[in-house]
Amino acid sequence: MTGHTWRYVDGVDAFLDRAGTFLHARPALHTVFLTVTEALRTRGPYVYGDEAPVFGVLEGTKGEVGAAFFRTPPQRLTLTPLAKERTGTLARWLAEAGHPLPGVSADRATAEAFTEAWRHATGATATLHRSQRLYRLGTLTPPRPAPLGRARIATARDRDHLARWHVEFAESVGAAPQRDPGAWVDARLAHDGLTLWETPDGTPVAMAGGTPQVAGQVRVAPVYTPAPLRGRGYAGAVTAEVSRAAVAKGAEEVLLFTDLANPTSNGLYRRIGYEPVRDFAVYDFDGPGPGR
Repeated sequence: MTGHTWRYVDGVDAFLDRAGTFLHARPALHTVFLTVTEALRTRGPYVYGDEAPVFGVLEGTKGEVGAAFFRTPPQRLTLTPLAKERTGTLARWLAEAGHPLPGVSADRATAEAFTEAWRHATGATATLHRSQRLYRLGTLTPPRPAPLGRARIATARDRDHLARWHVEFAESVGAAPQRDPGAWVDARLAHDGLTLWETPDGTPVAMAGGTPQVAGQVRVAPVYTPAPLRGRGYAGAVTAEVSRAAVAKGAEEVLLFTDLANPTSNGLYRRIGYEPVRDFAVYDFDGPGPGR
């Protein structure tokens, strides 16, 4: 990538104009980029926080894009897969620009290389926050026997329940919930993006979400069962239903992330037909930062 230069891009529309073809070429590896930019495009730039998102691309002399990044403050930097030497140039460029970073999220090799480069550039220390695995649906195999009950698309009458579960899910995985959980639910309900598993008496016991289809891919997220109700097959059943529905609606790829520290969920998704794609890592930064 000789001659490539890192550049900021102002706004989600301009970012997609520059990087859209690049992102669409590998929709599975770029699923977070595709789904986050879709939310920003349709729901506004402040859906994830009070500050405007930051976007950038690695651009060649003819305008070709070789990599991209975004950040929705106060969240971490998110990177596309990147050669090790390019992580160094990016870290130095961001540090020289005085851009503060609370952490980074990327495929594991990129995240590790950028973390080391950021440490050299700024003196910051890093802590591994989470190791993840990206899965792609192969042949769907719904769990048999299925737990008692049924799946149904969530509706407005479930709003308060779902908003509470969204907060509980975020807390359970160590993530910050959206600043307006009710608005998060409303956005999902607008495209039938949340499915519940309910017992025969109509009590909701688990939920699974699906992102809007972008570039032929849908990502299943979140999947949540309250702690007292786990181990009864509800998560597998509702995930299988969301996966089936995505395929029925024309999704070419159905994806999901798992926490590698949770062998139960990784085993569950493999049993219903998900196959590993690549490992990812999330790091938190602490220390002097830019301008030390």
